[in-house]
This record gives sequence, C-alpha cells and structure tokens, in this order.
Amino acid sequence: MTATISLVPPRLLGADTMVPCVDGRSRRYVNLDYAASTPVMAAVWDAVEAFVPWYSSVHRGSGLKSQVSTAAFEDARDTVAAFVGGRADDAVVFVRNTTEAINVLATALPAGTRVLSSPVEHHSNMLPWRRHDLRLLPFTGSPDELLDACERALQEARPRIELVAVTGASNVTGEVWPVAELAEIAHAHGAQLFVDAAQLAPHRPVDMAAAGIDFLAFSGHKLYAPFGAGVLVGDARPLRESEPLLHGGGAIELVALDDVIWAGAPERHEAGSPNVVGVVALAAACRALLDLGMEAVAAHERALAARMWDALPGVPGLRRLALWSDEVDRVGVATFTLEGVRHPLLAAILSAEHAIGVRHGCFCAHPLITRLLGIPDAEVDRLAAELRAGLRPALPGAVRASIGLGTTPDDLDRLVDALHEIAATGSRSHYVHVAGLDEYHPAP
Repeated sequence: MTATISLVPPRLLGADTMVPCVDGRSRRYVNLDYAASTPVMAAVWDAVEAFVPWYSSVHRGSGLKSQVSTAAFEDARDTVAAFVGGRADDAVVFVRNTTEAINVLATALPAGTRVLSSPVEHHSNMLPWRRHDLRLLPFTGSPDELLDACERALQEARPRIELVAVTGASNVTGEVWPVAELAEIAHAHGAQLFVDAAQLAPHRPVDMAAAGIDFLAFSGHKLYAPFGAGVLVGDARPLRESEPLLHGGGAIELVALDDVIWAGAPERHEAGSPNVVGVVALAAACRALLDLGMEAVAAHERALAARMWDALPGVPGLRRLALWSDEVDRVGVATFTLEGVRHPLLAAILSAEHAIGVRHGCFCAHPLITRLLGIPDAEVDRLAAELRAGLRPALPGAVRASIGLGTTPDDLDRLVDALHEIAATGSRSHYVHVAGLDEYHPAP
C-alpha cells in the first residue's frame, strides 16, 4: 500500500513549463531527471536576487559590498555544515561540484594512500582514487554482505587501509548505503570514511557527527541550487597539511620567487575568485531544506517513489535494475530497460511524444551498469578496443527516471502510461539514429 503524500513541496521554477511535441501539441514538461540536476527552488532564486546587488569580491576588499559579500560567503560555511551535521572543527571547502570536491580530497592525501572503495561508484568517486593505492570491494547482494566484505577487507589489508570511500546513495539504483555502520567498521580498523553524498544529501537527512562520517561531498546542482557550487566538508587536518589541487591567488599567505607559504584550510583549496553567487545559492537551498525538515522530505519522496516502483513492473517487457532487494531504503530512482527498444530511442520517444525528460546511458557508472545488464567481459573489451581505435560503437545502457520535490503523482502516472503505450504499439513517429552520438531524433 502506497504511503500518503502529505508534504507541501516548495515552489520550483519552471514547474509549469509547456514544451512542443512531435504531434504539434504542447504539453506540460515532466521532469524525471532530478538525479542529474534539479530545478531552481524559488527560495534560492529569491536569495540570489536579494544578494546580487551586493555582489563584489570577497576577502580583503575594503568596500562595503566586499564586506557584505565576504560575510555571506563565510556565513554559508556554517549553514552548509549545519545542513550535514558537521563538527565544529570540520573544514568547509567550496568548490564547483562533487567531482572537484573528491579531487581536492584525493590530492590532499599523501601519495600512495591506501583507499578501499566499491565497484558501484559514480566515476567521480572512482577515478580520483586511482592516483593512490586503490582496492575495490566485490559486488554485494545486500547491506549485510557489504558490511561483511568491508570488515574482511580491512582486517586482511597489509599495510592497513587508510580511507574507505563510498557512495551515500547509488545514482543508478538508488540504494541508501549503511554509512554509519561503515564508519564504525572503518574506525575500528584505523581508517576514515568519505561519503559521496551527491545523491544522498538532497533526499535524506545527513548527520556527519552522529554517523561518524569523516569527509563528505555534495553539489548544489542536485540540491535545487544549480549555480555551480559544491562543497567538501570534513577533517581539516589533511586539508591544511597538503598542497592544493589548484595553485593560485587566495590560496596562499606569501609567495617568494622560489617559495610559497600556503594558507590554512579551507582557503588553500579555494584558489582564484570563488563562485560567491553559487555559494549563496547553495546555503539558501540548505536553509530551505532544513526549514522543510529532511525527515519530512524523505517521507514525502518515499511515498512518491513507491507509487513509481509499484507501477513499473506492470509494463510488459520492462526490467528494473537493482543491486539489492526492495526492502532496502532507496532514494527515488528507477533505472530500467524495455524489451525491443534501445535506451537512447526510449528516452527520445518519452521526450518527443510525451514531454517526459529522463536520463539514458550508463550514468557515469560503467562497471555497475555492465554488471546489472549482464554484459560479458569480452564485450566490454571489444567496446574498449573500438573506442581506442577511434570508432563510436553503440554502448549498452538503460533509462533512468528520478524524482524530487517537484514531482507529482500525475508525473509518475504519465510516465507509466507512456511506457505502456510504447510497449504495446511502439513510437508514434519515425526517428533518425545519429550514429556519432548514439542518439535518436524525430524525423522532420
């Protein structure tokens, strides 16, 4: 039985946008791509509009606007830390997005740091660790299996693992990971825990101090503040003892012709003129979500997601991809294939004929997608060889529908109705395959 949807969601810009479809009619756009980027929350836009007349350079500016901008920028650190339950001595480093945040941390750690991660990660939480001594957990079938595998890996590692780096919630299958339990296991073996919270922070309450999370990163563009800001929050010690990812102004105390004295954390990791407007927007989104209450947000989205998950199995030929069983808590993501319809074509039909925006492909998680789709290693090797040869083979993939605070029950019903129609009768129009992009466009 589907839970009651009771939260009054905040106003999001563009919620009533009408878009043209191939039949000549305009329909209200259904945004089911929240896991990629969220719309702008009206409260965030209001905060940006109020701030912009006062926008100026931050730090060391003597003018009043510089002082106001600096205060807004620095106050945002406290707001963001409060949103994720950071500790009083945690550093809050503002960056462009989660990807940059992870690269900042990976650069700050000593060369050869021993890192334990998993094969289900977004590429942003996989590739930066390859500069170190990276070990991967196996694919697991449940949270308990994950915890057991992590325990074994940490026990057997010689020398010991120093950092465990995992997702907070999968961007492909939505499973929420047991980060508090992982933190306890990591700490028992002398390791710290980093959590990629890009998909977790917008949808579930996060309390770093209570859960024992040492480092955490997330992005404004997934938190209803798509103005180009992200954040790394965590233990300041390694961040103030290392060279930064970016070298430049603002990150230093003194530069001589043959020497440099870096600033402390977080400043040494914020070289160049920062994105003050993006940081103000990110802080405004955190405040708005705190006012709503993240427990209430989670309950609201669980009810919406249940409606989607309950209905999708009724579509003939649809296969939903999941790593763990449905009893596990998961954010509002549904990734699926439809028999007989390639993923780029299915996404194109949903857009052009039904005004439904979804994501298709591998979602920056190639190892996980190939595992879920059962792609043999030999096929992966063939695709890699063709790509290295300069060819553009059609890659395997799926379609992902993801929800957020602007999603309505009608949105989900429209998705399910459209999929039923496509499964039964196919597309209404003819589509042209653009081979170089592996995309489909409606024929003129």
